[in-house]
Amino acid sequence: MNRIDKTLNELKSRGEKALITFVTAGDPDLETTEELVLKMFESGSDIVEIGVPFSDPVAEGKIIQEASLRSLAHGTNLTKIFGTVENLRKKTDKPILLMMYVNTIFRFGTESFFRLCREKGVDGVIVPDLPFEERDEIRSFADDNGIIPISLVAPTSHQRIESIASDARGFLYCVSSTGVTGTRNSFSTDFNEFFSEVKKSCKVPAMVGFGISNPEQAAEMSVYCDGIIVGSAIVDIVGKHGKDSIQKVGEFVRSLKDAIVSPK
Repeated sequence: MNRIDKTLNELKSRGEKALITFVTAGDPDLETTEELVLKMFESGSDIVEIGVPFSDPVAEGKIIQEASLRSLAHGTNLTKIFGTVENLRKKTDKPILLMMYVNTIFRFGTESFFRLCREKGVDGVIVPDLPFEERDEIRSFADDNGIIPISLVAPTSHQRIESIASDARGFLYCVSSTGVTGTRNSFSTDFNEFFSEVKKSCKVPAMVGFGISNPEQAAEMSVYCDGIIVGSAIVDIVGKHGKDSIQKVGEFVRSLKDAIVSPK
């Protein structure tokens, strides 16, 4: 069983919500990325997404865009990121995903990419710019190597929600609102309606991400689904504190996990 499924099944059996967190690989450097991933797991993250930096990250807001550019300027590439995952696998058996753009996979070589995911210990991939209708571009390669491709669905998916949700594996990434990633003060989406549609067809846990930036929002959003995803707020801490961010990120992650495990 894939580590993603195993972890989410265990959480469900305990009646717990999942916390999925994100960090940009190589910002400020890959050694710090490794420490951050371990600290997030130690502090309550159930799954960690490692963002592969890209020169034109169309789904990302300013915070992650700037982190990607800093990382690329330091020479971060996919081969080095696989090395970081390999190092992490000596220290943790918790689920690790790569979040990346499809052109990076194609340029690296789809077959080679998924083979290395398996060999180095990646459990799943999130490819935000790959339309659902084009999922077969990578699906067979992922399946052959036991890697879960995570589907995304948004409130604007409308009539496509059923087909996306019913096809989802691992978990369904439910985008909280239109636009790019980034912290938000409020959300305009009707989450009761959105998740009502999602849950009609979804056979895997549904997680919500994009914009959750504090424990209060985490508790509020977790009511609707099986867990939350937090990225930009963590990347912002790393951007401000660099190599000194590890303890601060750990404290922030712990506050998120506490909020969703025991919502007020």
